[in-house]
Amino acid sequence: MAAFNKHCAFGFWKAALMKNVDILKDNNSESMGHSGKLKSLSDLPKDRIIISRIEEAASLNEQGIQLTDKKHSSKKPEIQMPILLKNELQKNKKASETFLNFSLYHRKEYIEWIEEATTNDTKLQRVTTTVKWLTEGKTRNWKYIKKTPDSESPGK
Repeated sequence: MAAFNKHCAFGFWKAALMKNVDILKDNNSESMGHSGKLKSLSDLPKDRIIISRIEEAASLNEQGIQLTDKKHSSKKPEIQMPILLKNELQKNKKASETFLNFSLYHRKEYIEWIEEATTNDTKLQRVTTTVKWLTEGKTRNWKYIKKTPDSESPGK
């Protein structure tokens, strides 16, 4: 339920799974199944309709039925490691271990930095720097991480 200055609304998060879903989706099919703007008591559906919708929604919850999230897939996005980096990481166990233990975000930072280089010389330099920093346990932007007195080393 949601209350506003001049109206209120109620809806169901799992409206897409409910019977007569088109009745529930008056205003926006991507919303939580709002009944629409309710400006007065006369805008409310009949009691039997409200009760049946609530019972149906409760039943979906009791059964553990979930909506599939269209925006956020449970599958993690794949990132392609540049061949130059892959070859160098195979030669350096410490750097490889650090890289694999980093979050997807930190791995992606390094990969994008290498791939955005326009010449092969620059790519090779960046791969060399990447392996050096990974050996030291540093993230790509380790220089910009605030140092605290109790931190062991920057970028960890």
